[in-house]
Amino acid sequence: MKSQMGAAEAKALLKAQVNGELPDERGRFGPFGGRYVPETLVPAFEKLEQGVREFLHDAAFQDEFRRELREWVGRPTALSYAPRLSERWGTEVWLKREDLAHTGAHKINNAIGQALLAKRLGAKRVIAETGAGQHGVASAAACARVGLPCSVYMGAVDIERQAPNVDRMTRLGAEVVAVESGDKTLRAAIDEALRKWVSDPDGIYYLLGSAVGAHPYPYLVRELQSVIGEEARQQMLDQAGGLPDATFACVGGGSNAIGLFYPLLGDDMELIGVEAGGTGSGLGQNAATLATGTPGVLQGSYTMILQDDDGQVQETHSISAGLDYSGVGPEHALLQATGRVTYVAASDDEALDALEELCETEGILTALETSHAFAAAREWSQANPGKRVLIGNSGRGDKDMPTLTKYPPRIRKHASA
Repeated sequence: MKSQMGAAEAKALLKAQVNGELPDERGRFGPFGGRYVPETLVPAFEKLEQGVREFLHDAAFQDEFRRELREWVGRPTALSYAPRLSERWGTEVWLKREDLAHTGAHKINNAIGQALLAKRLGAKRVIAETGAGQHGVASAAACARVGLPCSVYMGAVDIERQAPNVDRMTRLGAEVVAVESGDKTLRAAIDEALRKWVSDPDGIYYLLGSAVGAHPYPYLVRELQSVIGEEARQQMLDQAGGLPDATFACVGGGSNAIGLFYPLLGDDMELIGVEAGGTGSGLGQNAATLATGTPGVLQGSYTMILQDDDGQVQETHSISAGLDYSGVGPEHALLQATGRVTYVAASDDEALDALEELCETEGILTALETSHAFAAAREWSQANPGKRVLIGNSGRGDKDMPTLTKYPPRIRKHASA
């Protein structure tokens, strides 16, 4: 898609993006985005879009949202210098610590924002989907906070590999609905949640967890998650004395990455999104949508997706449940097409290796999703010594222990003598 976009068009779209002019009135980020939904859901999406226009940037809503972020979520989250990692990599490494937010990941920023919006829209209950479980936990916690019942749809495969988060959701009062259809992972969970929303679009609010799907969700999630990049930018200036040369974030659907990247789009730095390279480059072996996908429609949005020559959406693979998705947010598709953000892939093995190195050097057990960003940042650092690097540490790895126990600690090839 990038090669099909002329330089002038790409420049104009990027300028509009930096200036906050996208999505346009049709919900499009250049050629991507939009709203491709069943007729039965059109009223629900129109009601949501009207609510976003009315409330999202209203002073009273923003005051309540920022208060919850401060007093309940625990923002601002820390910016941590990583001294031992910096010494090993030969770069100055800084971490934006979303793992220190309430419930252990960036997902809580979006969840509490949408839960507050659901109350204003008069919802009687909330449904959500989850892959790695962090959005499910965040949704359960946020709904408990605002007093709305919550049901979380989760693929049966993900339920098995994310057992701790399943238990957390139920203890926070949510109903966890196992999805046995399709690939039994995140894509199937989103499909099932959408079907449930169709059954009662007036009484149900669908709390979507990533910057994907039909308009206005990609925009809504970006706006709620941009607090990450806003904080990180100011913290880098205050603590590091300047902005980074390169900023890294893992990308599945893309909510933590767009939250970190969006406030930095106008700055002079490299932005690098890291997808799940899985076990190989073939269809079904990875979840590297931007690296290997083609344009198409998935779950209400025109974006880059993993599909075969007949347009059939393919199953994916990643060691991390949260990156195991066949599509990506349309804003990321635009940022790739304009060349502003570079998207690369890290394999399962590279992610595991990076996770262990971070544990050994900094005493931080990061999420398997996040470890993909560390793997790419390490490779970039080896080619760019002496530079300054910022990594979005999007979540903690406690949830991944059932998976990690299947992979005994490796020979510590990075350990100090």
